Amino acid sequence: MKQRPHIVVVGSANVDLTTFTDDIPRPGETIFGREFHLGFGGKGANQAVAARLCGAEVSMVARVGDDLFGPATIRNFTSFGIDAGRVLITPGVSSGVAPIFVDSSGQNRIWVVKGANDRLLPSDVDAASALLRRAEFIVLQLEVPLETVYYTLRFARAHGVRTILNPAPGQALDLPEVANADYVIPNETEAEALGGMPVRNLEEARACARRLVEQGLRRVIITLGANGALCAGPEGIRHVPPFAVDPVDTTGAGDAFIGSLACFLSGGCEESEAIARANLYAALSTLSVGTQKSFVPLERFEAEWALRKQAAGAMVR
Repeated sequence: MKQRPHIVVVGSANVDLTTFTDDIPRPGETIFGREFHLGFGGKGANQAVAARLCGAEVSMVARVGDDLFGPATIRNFTSFGIDAGRVLITPGVSSGVAPIFVDSSGQNRIWVVKGANDRLLPSDVDAASALLRRAEFIVLQLEVPLETVYYTLRFARAHGVRTILNPAPGQALDLPEVANADYVIPNETEAEALGGMPVRNLEEARACARRLVEQGLRRVIITLGANGALCAGPEGIRHVPPFAVDPVDTTGAGDAFIGSLACFLSGGCEESEAIARANLYAALSTLSVGTQKSFVPLERFEAEWALRKQAAGAMVR
């Protein structure tokens, strides 16, 4: 892989506020929780961290609030060596937060407050235009306004910059706008929302990917968790199988896949190898609890890849 490809992520930054509790309070009731964790998240931020840890130069275009979490989020980016010069503090608005309550059975209840993420506008894309034009890949998700996502895709197409769209959270989209992306990478539920058909197994994933390509999308990669990934384009469909691990926590694995794939593709890897590498990077992220803190550094990844790459070459079909 060539040295330090440049990736720009246009997307969300949240703070995850996770409380572990034996019971959920009734109206008017106060109870004690067992444990509390604060972590940095948001799909955009997670993907930026994964790309950076895989060796890319990464810049973030985002908005945070003027509360305590805004400056802390910016410091988190800079601690990873991510350029946060276009992460703007938005007066009078909270940062994006995700209060998460996990009960003793492991079930969670999540409230997402988008906050400043909803204030990332096309004008912010224009303000970052010089940065975006220099990127080898622009990565986007759907936790910021759709108008900003579509505008960025059109901007990138006009300036010849490759893009990855992760259509998450899953929702129906304007496919002609989505077709401006070079890669559209949903998971099974997001593919269902995009393609309007069930994706419960590999064959249904093939049918959905085929339909999306027929409807004008350039390349579609459906991530299938423990079943690997499916890549579709005008030339046909390939299945890239997974790497076997014993997962501890799958949270953030999709973001690990997206961010690492952007790095591997822009670093010069052939597409099938880049997807296989991203499968492994995502699998390794499931061996620890959390999102960003579960993403492994490049040295750890390369050591694992060296052990498994011969098998990976035989697996792609």
